[in-house]
Amino acid sequence: MGRIGLALRILFQGNVARQVAAFLEREKVNGPAQPATKIEPTPTPKAAKSVRSDAVTLLATLQREARFIDFIKEPLDGFADAQVGAAARDVHRECAKVLDRLFAIGPLLHQDDGSPIDVPAGFDSGRYRLTGKVVGDPPFHGSLVHHGWEATVCQLPSWSGSELCAQVVAPAEVELK
Repeated sequence: MGRIGLALRILFQGNVARQVAAFLEREKVNGPAQPATKIEPTPTPKAAKSVRSDAVTLLATLQREARFIDFIKEPLDGFADAQVGAAARDVHRECAKVLDRLFAIGPLLHQDDGSPIDVPAGFDSGRYRLTGKVVGDPPFHGSLVHHGWEATVCQLPSWSGSELCAQVVAPAEVELK
């Protein structure tokens, strides 16, 4: 508000005029008011950025709960197909549980593979990957090759380890005797 606006308020609003008069009276008795000390706002501390990537946290969870990395990194040359299949069944089941719990993964589209589908004009290339003879402008008409997947939640476990262990996917296990 400018000085003219303030002057008009003092003139036409009785309560403002009384407040200004009281202020001026105090200045006569106590001397001019000292300017208020400017208080700098205290910066809000930012949440400390985790030193561990979410990708490593996901790998650690898959390893801890499903032994995923052990299975993938194990050389399979010396094992019979039946042994590999038996191990794969357990890893598959436990990995699926982890993905369901952390991401609630479900189909992006609910049509059967092979069913006819229309891809609308203005489609998002993150939702549709076009293959085959892609010519002209949308809308496109084709057959669904794969329904796609989407995560409906993302609830990675929080990590509270040290910076030194930020890249550790699975700690070394030591059995004491």
